[in-house]
Amino acid sequence: MEAVPARARAYVVCVALLAVLSALPLPATHAPWWALTLLAALYAACDHVVRRRLGGTFYPVLLAGAFLLPPPAAALVPLPAALLARVEDRPVWLRRVWRAAQPSLAVWGAASVHWALGGRDAVVGCDFPYALVPAGAAVLAFCLVLTALDGGIRATAERVPVRRAWRGLLSRSLAPVAVHGLAGLMMAVLWRSRYGPVAALLVLLPMCVSCWVFAQYHRERAAHQATIRALVQAVDIKDGYTRGHSERVGQASVMIARELGMDDDRVEVLRFAGILHDVGKLGVPTRLLRKDGPLTPEERRIIELHPEYGHEMVRGISFLGEARTAILHHHERLDGSGYPYGLVGTQIPECARVVAVADAFDAMTSTRSYSRARPVEAALTELERCAGTQFDPRMVTALARALGHHGWHPAVTADETAQRVPAQQPVADSRSGASR
Repeated sequence: MEAVPARARAYVVCVALLAVLSALPLPATHAPWWALTLLAALYAACDHVVRRRLGGTFYPVLLAGAFLLPPPAAALVPLPAALLARVEDRPVWLRRVWRAAQPSLAVWGAASVHWALGGRDAVVGCDFPYALVPAGAAVLAFCLVLTALDGGIRATAERVPVRRAWRGLLSRSLAPVAVHGLAGLMMAVLWRSRYGPVAALLVLLPMCVSCWVFAQYHRERAAHQATIRALVQAVDIKDGYTRGHSERVGQASVMIARELGMDDDRVEVLRFAGILHDVGKLGVPTRLLRKDGPLTPEERRIIELHPEYGHEMVRGISFLGEARTAILHHHERLDGSGYPYGLVGTQIPECARVVAVADAFDAMTSTRSYSRARPVEAALTELERCAGTQFDPRMVTALARALGHHGWHPAVTADETAQRVPAQQPVADSRSGASR
């Protein structure tokens, strides 16, 4: 109980009172109790299976209730599921009340909009495509209520700033809820047809399969993230001077990719490439990575093997896609003097050219054992000086524009007491991320 702020408890109580008020007119609606009972039991069973086995939420039955029942009756459909569901975190009563009140208000809002637009008659008469209009409005109302309530709980319980509490919630929920709404409408139409509720249950089978597919996708994605985190942590432990460098290169790569207008899938791949670009350092002797003094030519040749080591390590990880080529070629230079293969110009993969700029930028704006951090403006000036010979000018320009829009907050990655060289060396000649 003590872990939940008082304002969050008050917020949940207010939401619960609103849910109670929404159901008060129930006796005057002459709702079909058998339909309400069947839908509530069906939702409780589906919610239990989906939460325990698949993860996530399951709205088709709720939205079918919004299309079939009067608003006060529809508001009762989520209650058995909330009362019977297992709650592991405390305070149990508060979380149970929230799980009941939030969907109750959402389905009440959807049912109110649906009935106000004449959706009930359209469902009973199977009046297509007109039935899609009130159903679509009801789905939108359902999403808006969920978004409003979720943002409120984030602001009160999680102390998210008010200006950010609702950001992105509606856009993320609208598409999946729309799919669930279409399934709910199909259930409602079949329910009202001469085939009855039994036929309506058939709609749930493909929806359950769809939920299982999405659950598998999210589990696989979580496994990918865990794999990447493990590799990055291993590099950070081995090369303490660059701790945090990989994540920041991933962030800078994303900024460049978005500025270039790449699609979301490629942006995600570039993030992976930036995060894992130095994974090959796991194959380099630790004494060389942590050496404070100048490297001998032989030591430099050994360190310059790390892109090939990295490529070999991730070659079998299929979800990385073109990120693997970025890991291999991010130290190539446009003039052909880079490594490991001395590629020239557009022979260097685009993703590698993005990571090269992001890597050099973070190396220059982070303090290490052999160099002090430079101001962002100085780092950009150096990148522009080397554009066309070492770096792709498009990537440098994209980074400069992105920094102008979003700014940059570099972190110190080396031990403050470590030995540092006082002079600032050009990025093309230093042992910063551009060559080490």
